[in-house]
Amino acid sequence: MRATRVRATAAALLLIVTALAGCASSSAVVTNPADSPFLLTGVTGVEQLGQVTGADSASKTDQYAVYGTDLGSMFQYEGKTWFVFGDTFGERDADQIGGGGSFWRSSTLGYTTDTDPSDGITLDGMVVDDIGLATELLPSKKIDNDEMTVIPTHGFAANGAMYLHWMSVRHWGVPGEWEVNDAGLAKSTDSGQTWTVLDEPRWGGESNFVQVSPFHVTEGGVDWLYFWGITHGRFSGVALAKVEASQVEDPAAWQYFTQTDAAGQPQWSSSPDDAALVLDDTVGELSVVWNDYLGRWIMTYLREGDGAVIREGINPWGPWGDPITLVGATDVPGPYAPFMAPNYTTDGGRTIYFGLSIWDPYNVFWYKAELSKD
Repeated sequence: MRATRVRATAAALLLIVTALAGCASSSAVVTNPADSPFLLTGVTGVEQLGQVTGADSASKTDQYAVYGTDLGSMFQYEGKTWFVFGDTFGERDADQIGGGGSFWRSSTLGYTTDTDPSDGITLDGMVVDDIGLATELLPSKKIDNDEMTVIPTHGFAANGAMYLHWMSVRHWGVPGEWEVNDAGLAKSTDSGQTWTVLDEPRWGGESNFVQVSPFHVTEGGVDWLYFWGITHGRFSGVALAKVEASQVEDPAAWQYFTQTDAAGQPQWSSSPDDAALVLDDTVGELSVVWNDYLGRWIMTYLREGDGAVIREGINPWGPWGDPITLVGATDVPGPYAPFMAPNYTTDGGRTIYFGLSIWDPYNVFWYKAELSKD
């Protein structure tokens, strides 16, 4: 059976993909008739091409006191691709597994001008302090059952600024579960050197927008940001929101997908409590981009127990095809956070590239995969 589908019978709005701010790309229609056949039949040639972070990486991030880190979502700004990392540690025991170590920072930021993803990605540098060590972007109390850490779930560019979407983790629970205080946005107007945590918008720790994946779309000649969101942990489905990029800081401007009407047009609400799932699955650390080769959306995420998977979406709100394994749960020791960026594809989008966090040795690696279609 195909995955749970959102009811729709025809293409609704004519949307045009645009690049993330500061990056050029070709445009493509991003809606299709909901009864369009799925095209993605599988992936081949999945290969680890290199290591992005750590002492053994081409970037030698130990020079910035980044021996271990994870996540690495990507966005474009000022001609660079920026990599947003989560909990980062300066020194670790050689046999240490997972997060931990000295010089703990809840978030760090690297950047690259590397435009050839086929041989791995090398960072040009990181946002550093006066002595050249990677700085913590967003402060956190680092107190268990209060505020353990503040994790950046994704970054994006808008209004001539950089933004981070973050979640305040109160407590790490059993694997795949954690308690969250709230989530929100932070902003930088000096190329990531300093960040201001915004008072609004905010989402509660039980909402469907604790973790997000954003993408810029032009709708009616206006730059919009679409956000696919999940709640805390890795056991929820995906909801969808959108906001004009120029109004991303105004909570009243956000719209949350609720359903499609009889004509197949998406319906929206001003309340995140009304958000409906566009995909019902166990989803962790998701990434959504438009793919020119398929003429479809593609979503990658950790499917707890299965590893990193990919799905094809007919429209931003679905329907979504079956999950196809990219990197299995036992292929490497603890894969998660398979993040894509729209500028990192080759062969007209047939070959995609993505970062993947691996729990042991707790660093980010670079992968490729070739899409197969009917």
